[in-house]
Amino acid sequence: MAIDGRLTGKVTIVTGAAQGIGKAIALRFADEGAEMVVVADKVEKYANEVADLIVAKGRQALAVTEDLETYSGATNLMQTVVEEVGRIDVSVHNVGGTIWAKPFWEYEKNEIEKEISRSLWPTLWCCRAVIPHMIENGSGSIVNIGSQATRGKYRVPYSAAKGGVSAMTASMALELAEHNIRVNCVSPGGVDVGERLIPRNPLDVRPQDNKWMRQVFNECIEDYPMRRLGLPEEEAAAVAFFASEDASFVTGQTLFVAGGAIG
Repeated sequence: MAIDGRLTGKVTIVTGAAQGIGKAIALRFADEGAEMVVVADKVEKYANEVADLIVAKGRQALAVTEDLETYSGATNLMQTVVEEVGRIDVSVHNVGGTIWAKPFWEYEKNEIEKEISRSLWPTLWCCRAVIPHMIENGSGSIVNIGSQATRGKYRVPYSAAKGGVSAMTASMALELAEHNIRVNCVSPGGVDVGERLIPRNPLDVRPQDNKWMRQVFNECIEDYPMRRLGLPEEEAAAVAFFASEDASFVTGQTLFVAGGAIG
């Protein structure tokens, strides 16, 4: 049952929706009355499981499996939705997530490239792919997922990627305002997503890597005025606001949902 129907009649896409924040957003959209929730993810099994949860709520769902680190994956996703449903009203770009935590000079070249590939390209490609469809439709809301980690230790490549997400949000908002398309960004702090279905780093992790990651975790608790991690549902609530007409006069903004911390 919808919370208050803020997304009634809307065709929505959530990328990286098989787990964590993305899953919470997809389920929140269903609760908000979305006509269709497209669950986009790289892993078909988990995407289908979330789609089934949405259908159980009495909403329509479509699971689409694509590699959104690629231009072709992003364009295929948007084209599939338009062909299947006819339009796109809301597109949330959530794919990303830090892989390593360590001083910048400890990163290998390939690790830097992987961090950028995971946390910058999926958002940039999806924005590029969805915008023409929204322009043709005459309206739309794009919500990009950034990060409070743009100001923090041991994640310089990830910070650079998420800083790029915030910057592209502001610039795209200026270009798209005349087309009645809003572009905003929700930047989470540390979020308790439980055990991940797919580890971000499947390789063996050294004891020192674990030590640096614990330092990042501890700083999240110590530096946040609210002294705790966030919940995926708290991030989803902010995304639902930006996606809805409650934010009809809001564009180009980055909202830190991080217990009082900012980037």
